[in-house]
Amino acid sequence: MPIEIAVEHNPSPDKLEVMGVFDWAISEQEAGAFSRTYERKELCYILEGSCSITPTGCSTQHFKKGDLISLPKDLECLWIVTKPVKMHCHIW
Repeated sequence: MPIEIAVEHNPSPDKLEVMGVFDWAISEQEAGAFSRTYERKELCYILEGSCSITPTGCSTQHFKKGDLISLPKDLECLWIVTKPVKMHCHIW
């Protein structure tokens, strides 16, 4: 069964505060494409930019500033960063 990415568009500031999002590490990705496999679950909150992520065997999903995305453990995917991305990330 394909592994999918969960997304919440524009979560409330209260939710982000309760989750501690702004205390998470910052990651940046330049424009371009790369493959990645997630060995652990990762949550990302996009601060700037836009990208597309295509999980193996699933449809492409598009993400932008204000999206909170959940990348599940064992996800294999292709990232295409269309505008440089800056995001807070938390890994389990």
